[in-house]
Amino acid sequence: MATSDELKFHEFDEAADLLAVNPDATTTSISERQSHVAVDVSTGYEEGELGEETDKTELLSGQKKQPSFWTFEYYQTFFDVDTYQVLDRIKGSLLPLPGKNFVRHHLRNDPDLYGPFWICATLAFTLAVSSNVSHALEKRGDPAFHYSPQFHKVTVAGVVIYCYAWLVPLALWGYLQWRKGLSLHVGSYSFLETVCVYGYSLFVYIPTSILWLIPAVWLQWVLLACAAALSGSVLVLAFWPLLRADSKPATLATLAAMVSLHVLLALGCKLYFFRTLPSTVSPLQTLVTAQQPPPPANASVPLRQ
Repeated sequence: MATSDELKFHEFDEAADLLAVNPDATTTSISERQSHVAVDVSTGYEEGELGEETDKTELLSGQKKQPSFWTFEYYQTFFDVDTYQVLDRIKGSLLPLPGKNFVRHHLRNDPDLYGPFWICATLAFTLAVSSNVSHALEKRGDPAFHYSPQFHKVTVAGVVIYCYAWLVPLALWGYLQWRKGLSLHVGSYSFLETVCVYGYSLFVYIPTSILWLIPAVWLQWVLLACAAALSGSVLVLAFWPLLRADSKPATLATLAAMVSLHVLLALGCKLYFFRTLPSTVSPLQTLVTAQQPPPPANASVPLRQ
């Protein structure tokens, strides 16, 4: 067991000799080293706080470096939207009210691609599925009809819907940019805002395509007219504040082109996906079959001699 003398601090001989030779020499104690270490840690902590404050200041001032166009983070911001915002924008596209601009009251300088992307995908899927179900129900009484799923309609619907939702807004955005260069009074939305308006305006066609399963031609055309009117109203009310400052012929021509293309999309979907298939049994054959009396139950077949 160690004695008390062994546990005491002892002066090193080298330190004693050094002090004897040079009385002005200084030594460093453990407590001083600890104080230096504490100072270094506090300095690093202050530098970390300063870096965080700098990042916050850059973020609030809008001067933070934007991600590159070729990075995933650049496109991630376009899908950064919550459920409440998407539902609010869908409700705004279903209930267009005069005096309420869809861009100013619902997008609020924060357009997203999440809603337009999934609205187009859902519309293409519902068009293809409803078309297949409608044709199967239409021919269910035909004994010669053999149902086979038409999967190519999913591809056709997807290509048509996505091309319309991207190419038409691109053409409109380019036209507004051109008119803005000619006249300072003509405004323009960003390309993402234009795509967002067109994407959400297509939502009304999703329930309409499902209701087209009702086998009533007049009701299908009424639903088509109502859906086209609601969807076209969203576009007119959104772009009217930008176009009203332009000349009257240019304004009327632009609005007419926008509404016409929207109506043509609805007509094309109705006539292609829900057209009446030709019957495999002729009407004359159906009439003869219906008028021909059934053979008697006890009828015997004559034998040949």
